[in-house]
Amino acid sequence: MKRYGMVIGLNQDKLDEYKRLHAAVWPEVLKMIKACNIQNYSIYLRKLEDGRHYLFSYFEYVGADFAADMALMAADPTTQKWWSHCMPCQQPLSDRATGEWWAGMEEVFHQD
Repeated sequence: MKRYGMVIGLNQDKLDEYKRLHAAVWPEVLKMIKACNIQNYSIYLRKLEDGRHYLFSYFEYVGADFAADMALMAADPTTQKWWSHCMPCQQPLSDRATGEWWAGMEEVFHQD
């Protein structure tokens, strides 16, 4: 199992829409997340001192091929439609790695 933490900005004018979407995530999207070996997935929202809102996610990957599972998810038509609603709400960080939408974070502590 590998833990992932990620961060992305949230457009202020899309705050309510993003929260509404995630209050009722489509069942097909939840099924795909599980099928791609992701568990214990959470997203947190926080307004920081710069006045902007940020989303922080955490999930555990329990599969054997993360790249293949993420490609499977990205190819799913329902997931693509879901992302078409979510992505306009988000503001990726300018210093994220090439190919990232959400910026990865370094894990510095975990208690088992």
